Amino acid sequence: MLILSTVVAILLLVYLIAGLKLDTFISFLLVSVLLGSVAGMTVIDISASVQKGIGNTLGDLILIIGFGAMLGKLVADSGAAQKITDVLVKFFGISGIQWGMMLSGFIIGIPLFYNAGFAIVIPLIFMIASSTGLPLLYIAIPMLSALSVAHGFLPPHPSPAAIAGQLHADLGKTLIYGIIVAIPSIVVAGPLFGRTLKTMKAVPRTDFFNLQPRPAHELPGLGISIAAALLPVVLLIATSGIRSLSEIPKEGLASNLLALIALPWFGMLLSVLFAGIFLGVKRGKSVAYLSKSCEEAFKSVSGILLVIAGAGVFKQIMTDSGINNELASLLKNASLSPLILAWFMAAIIRVCVGSATVAGLTTVGILAPTLIEQQVNPELAVLAIGAGSLMFSHLNDGGFWLFKEYFNLSIKDTIRSWSLMETIISIVGLCSILVLNALI
Repeated sequence: MLILSTVVAILLLVYLIAGLKLDTFISFLLVSVLLGSVAGMTVIDISASVQKGIGNTLGDLILIIGFGAMLGKLVADSGAAQKITDVLVKFFGISGIQWGMMLSGFIIGIPLFYNAGFAIVIPLIFMIASSTGLPLLYIAIPMLSALSVAHGFLPPHPSPAAIAGQLHADLGKTLIYGIIVAIPSIVVAGPLFGRTLKTMKAVPRTDFFNLQPRPAHELPGLGISIAAALLPVVLLIATSGIRSLSEIPKEGLASNLLALIALPWFGMLLSVLFAGIFLGVKRGKSVAYLSKSCEEAFKSVSGILLVIAGAGVFKQIMTDSGINNELASLLKNASLSPLILAWFMAAIIRVCVGSATVAGLTTVGILAPTLIEQQVNPELAVLAIGAGSLMFSHLNDGGFWLFKEYFNLSIKDTIRSWSLMETIISIVGLCSILVLNALI
């Protein structure tokens, strides 16, 4: 009965979000309250679960996502993203321009959330396609596939960071494994698939195409641009091996300082301060201006935080009502690999709902106890859910329409390009995860 109630609840969630276009956070709350009531929870129990679900899910994730948004805005507003792209395209030349675009998109995509990264790279894509005379999608797909992979696979992006928290996965290891899995996914979905789109005609609207880049003399240096963009990656990877040790109380300033740096949110804070100083203050920006910019960046992710909070409530209701235990018992002896199961469920929800973030967070809320009980590698489980959450973006996904409108494509051509690119990322990502799981 509880399993059937869960299926109905998920279908209702899909209907509210995709059908009625109701706010995602409100949809999660309504469905969670209904599910808890059907499962026999009292109003007091439901209220307690709502509070616990929001608090436990957000926790220091607010800091990680908030500081990530601030860093992305500093990197974008300073011109660092444009500098990275300009240099890499010059380095790779016309013959290797797809690889340069792919690498640019990946580096830019690490600190920038997807929508912000998309807005930054679009004028660069248009300008490069115009100056080289190459087909627009041939240039765009490698960069946009890299942005999408970073969004779905890599912390500190909201979905993978939140999923990692639910599965008790190490963020540093998740990032390392995520980069390994990202490489074949981007190569196949980017340069290789992009070559098949040379004949597809994309004529962008002139109001988008005429966006002008900044003059070269206004851009920061390449070294400081890359350093600011990749500092969170460096800190997460460098401290991944000591993060478990950092939880053990130690005496001495050096030990405490090392333990502090090993905390993901503090590493993000250091990255924001580094970018603020070297991309802002040292280039003539006032502290007041930078503070205002960071405040605006945090406001931009408030909606994402609400979605994560709503998913946390849904997960907590399932846990406190006993649904997760019943589901875990049902799936315990299933012959299907837990990683494939996680990918498949995220893919189904993604196709139904449209949002990669909602798909990932809903899936982990349902499967977290099963994945933990079966001792699945938590970092690979994060990536499997992330890969599934990118599956076949179509008409119910905002990213689909963003791509369609910017490149002025028909719905048919958008499906043949954007939707197929996302599907390739998802499938190649899963295959890479399964190979990595067999090796570690």
